[in-house]
Amino acid sequence: MHIAIPDDYQDCVRGLDCYASLAAHQVTIYRDHTKDPDELARRFADADAIVLTRERTAVDAALLDRLPRLRLISQIGKTAAHIDLAACTARGIAVAEGSGSGAATAELTWALMLASRRHLVSEVNGLRAGRWQASLGQQLRGQRLGVWSYGRIGRQVAAYGAAFGMKVWVWGGPGSTADARGDGVEVAPTREAFFARSDVVTLHLRLSGATRGAVTAADLARMGPRALLVNTSRAELIEAGALEAALRAGAPGYAAVDTFESEPVLGADHPLLHLDNALCTPHLGFVEKDNYEAYFGTAFDNINRFFAGTPANLANPEVLGHLRAS
Repeated sequence: MHIAIPDDYQDCVRGLDCYASLAAHQVTIYRDHTKDPDELARRFADADAIVLTRERTAVDAALLDRLPRLRLISQIGKTAAHIDLAACTARGIAVAEGSGSGAATAELTWALMLASRRHLVSEVNGLRAGRWQASLGQQLRGQRLGVWSYGRIGRQVAAYGAAFGMKVWVWGGPGSTADARGDGVEVAPTREAFFARSDVVTLHLRLSGATRGAVTAADLARMGPRALLVNTSRAELIEAGALEAALRAGAPGYAAVDTFESEPVLGADHPLLHLDNALCTPHLGFVEKDNYEAYFGTAFDNINRFFAGTPANLANPEVLGHLRAS
């Protein structure tokens, strides 16, 4: 079978141990990113399956209609709005998915907190430029850590906070706060208090129609001038333009973000990259060797199982009654 893998930015997929499991297939890998529908149709025209890395490439009905050979989309992680699942099902195209532990993202979240609080990037750059000690950092111990959504990743970050001696509390939906209480983690009394009294707020919601723009300009304005907002989830969780405006206004005083509304960001073409109080990384949360082995290993296993006649981990199991023929 012909397998197409787009958006391998670091040219790392062929170096993974799990890549050997595709030895029986013809594999074409693209390192660059394109949103041009004509180019995507050209690249995927002969593909029996495509492997999508998170939401990097969108697949809609119009594109599917130009891919007559496509039988399977094997998704790294969970499917989201970037795949028109109903259109896939209607055309007999299966969509397989997987999941990970979230440990890599939780660790990066913590690294961003530490780096921002101690001004590590500016201090390292200053030392290389011949300067010595240009800022005064702040320890995390004793500060209030606010974790919005106590799920797979938020739970790990909350545990890191407790280990570092932070006062941890949680905000989120009924299920999230119930889980936190069950683990003995404090729940903020109100949303207003959560933002106003947290020294660090970290976002771990999953992006959906209900959570898009969940963090508003009013929420950010409640944060203090020394407060830090960390976002390793999705940029769209924050009201459009609100974080840039808030940082310019000085509340919160700092932000550390790993995600952007449109990726990849090239040519430093994003307003947050030009603010001294914003620490920005290029969506590195899940980009880690062990995590990639787990994610791509599952995606490749889903491909082999599908073409062996034993499909698994389907996001649209209802497609099994009318799969597209080879």
